[in-house]
Amino acid sequence: MPKSINVHFLPELIPEQLLAKKTFVVIDVLRATTTIAHALAAGAKSVVPCLEVADVRQRKGELAGEVVLGGERDGVKIEGFDFGNSPAEYTAESVGGKTLLFTTTNGTRAMKRASGAAQVLLAAFANFSAVCDRLSREQHIEVLCAGTNQEVAREDVLLAGAIVDDQHNSDSRISMNDQALLAADSWSRFRQDLADHETPLHETLRSSRGGRNLIEIGLERDIEIAAQIDTLYVVPKLDLGAWRITSA
Repeated sequence: MPKSINVHFLPELIPEQLLAKKTFVVIDVLRATTTIAHALAAGAKSVVPCLEVADVRQRKGELAGEVVLGGERDGVKIEGFDFGNSPAEYTAESVGGKTLLFTTTNGTRAMKRASGAAQVLLAAFANFSAVCDRLSREQHIEVLCAGTNQEVAREDVLLAGAIVDDQHNSDSRISMNDQALLAADSWSRFRQDLADHETPLHETLRSSRGGRNLIEIGLERDIEIAAQIDTLYVVPKLDLGAWRITSA
């Protein structure tokens, strides 16, 4: 049976029957999957994704050990939380050895949509090669882009295309859906633009809707961090039974 990789530009576009026995890769470049990768690389014990703010506050009282709260709504840190959704906030000093309860506008919802999968990994540009190395051992891959408020996010599609390109380079017989082909085309055009005009990735992300939103609220630095490729070698994996993310 040939290897396959499919891309889904939004969680709403995934048929329920696709979930079973598949490896899902959730992408939310700006910023949930980038931030979670940074938190785990900084030594966080685990990350517990929550859909709602109320869920975070309830779970805090249920968990043993040192617990910190992180996340955002409309890009902004939630009142009473320890951290927002900026990768630079998650350091060894701030989250090392601690459990992070985490909720975001788009990323945690995408994770919930994939909860019926065989396994769920999280990808960002920061851990691109680590995730691709792991996927080289998988037969059926579904890449799920979180999007921004139920609209397709350019930055997520670009990373999805980079993952498709990497897997295709390893196995030219790999089958893809049309969204995977579109994502790969988008990544190919970006690389050509980079060669022709030397436009770095962070400038491309700045022009996306998600990038513009971050600039408007004064979090432009987050775009630069999210655009750095292979700064981390960590593969966040969502334990679907325990519902917590740890390093695979």
